[in-house]
Amino acid sequence: MAARSRKHQRHRDPSAAHPRTAPSQPQPASPRLASPQPVTQRQPVTQPQPAAPQPVAPPQPGSPGAPPASRSEARNAAVRATLMPLAAGERPWPLKVATLIALFIGVGDLGVVIVEGSFRVGDAHTAPGGVLLFSVLMLVCAWGMWQLRYWAVLAFQAILAFVILFFSLLLMRANNLLALLAAVAVVGGGGYLFYKLVRVLSRLQMPKPPS
Repeated sequence: MAARSRKHQRHRDPSAAHPRTAPSQPQPASPRLASPQPVTQRQPVTQPQPAAPQPVAPPQPGSPGAPPASRSEARNAAVRATLMPLAAGERPWPLKVATLIALFIGVGDLGVVIVEGSFRVGDAHTAPGGVLLFSVLMLVCAWGMWQLRYWAVLAFQAILAFVILFFSLLLMRANNLLALLAAVAVVGGGGYLFYKLVRVLSRLQMPKPPS
C-alpha cells in the first residue's frame, strides 16, 4: 500500500521527478569598440571676388550712341580724307618755295657777313656770330626740306612764324609807304606760305605707300 501511494504521488507531482532549473540570466553584451571616424579638414571659405570692370570702348563717330560731331571736326575729317602721302621724289610747290627762301637767306646773310664783316638791319648793326648761326640754321633747313624731312619743315615754320610776328609789329610802326608795303608783303606772303606748309607736314606724316 505504501508503494502504491508513493507511485501515485509521483504521478501527481511531476515536478518532483524533474527539478526546476533556474532561468538563465541574459549575458551582457560585450561593448564594441567604436571605429574612429575620419577627420575631415574644413576648407577655408573663400569670399567671391568682384568681377573686374570691362573696358568700354568709346563710341565711334557716326554710331548711334556717339555725340554729333562739330563742324570743325567734320571739316578736319573731310580734309584728312583728301590727303595723300607724298610719292617718291614728289615736292609740292610750297616746299620748293620754302627751300628757295631758306637757301637765299642763308647764303645771302653769310655772304654779307663775310664781305662786310657785319650785318646791318636798318640803322642797327648785328653781331656777326648771331648772323652766322642763323645762316647755318637756314641752310640746314633748306637741305632738310629738300630731303623731305619733317623736322626741317617744322623748324622753318617756327622761324617763319617769328618773322611774321616781327613784321606785324613793324607794320604798326611803319612811317613811310615803302616800309608799309614791305611789311604787308612779308606778313601776307609768309602767312599764306605757312598755311600751305601745314598741309605738306600732314602729308609727310602719312605712311608711305608700299612700293
